[in-house]
Amino acid sequence: MVDTVSISQQSPDGAAAPRRRGDRQRQAIIAAVRDLLQETPFAELSVSTISDRAGVARSGFYFYFDSKYAVLAQILADATKELEELTQFFAARGVDESPASFAKRMVGSAVVVFAHHDPVMAACNVARTADAEIRKILDDQITTIVNEIARNIEAEVAAGTAHPISDDIPMLVRSLGATTAWTLSGDSTFLGPDGDVQRCVAVLEQLWLHAFWGKSPV
Repeated sequence: MVDTVSISQQSPDGAAAPRRRGDRQRQAIIAAVRDLLQETPFAELSVSTISDRAGVARSGFYFYFDSKYAVLAQILADATKELEELTQFFAARGVDESPASFAKRMVGSAVVVFAHHDPVMAACNVARTADAEIRKILDDQITTIVNEIARNIEAEVAAGTAHPISDDIPMLVRSLGATTAWTLSGDSTFLGPDGDVQRCVAVLEQLWLHAFWGKSPV
């Protein structure tokens, strides 16, 4: 991807400078993909369709992005940053935070991100089989979650405040993270025929809770 224009421009005095024309075009392309995903499956989107919706020439599209997958990858990267911020960078459970509250924080943060970026996240899960960059971002995302949460849980195990159902904590976290991601991305295998997300969220919270704390007080 060629990207010679910074999105965030600062003037010498620190104030935000007006966006350049190139900034607007780049953002228009990203916005166009977001809009089009509300109407059309990602597999059916073409560069021409995206360019037309964004109001830029096809050559302009390729100045900023190598492909439609590169646009989706940028949106996904933004969503990953949002997830990290919402989970307080996967902060450890505080002394005043119950295990049940911790489980709600983990699942609830993911719900907010997936809801905000729906149907982008669903498109990413589909596109991961066709694009290496998206697959890497998704894999890196789950690895970050696994490493941070596993470190927190291992600390609790050492302190005697957590009793996970498996000694392989990283794999346990990975399984829970993957289940959460696929569920919230709208996969019918997890949601069931009625597509009731709230029912799934309630179950996800219990999975996270009992996987690490069993039947300890909540």
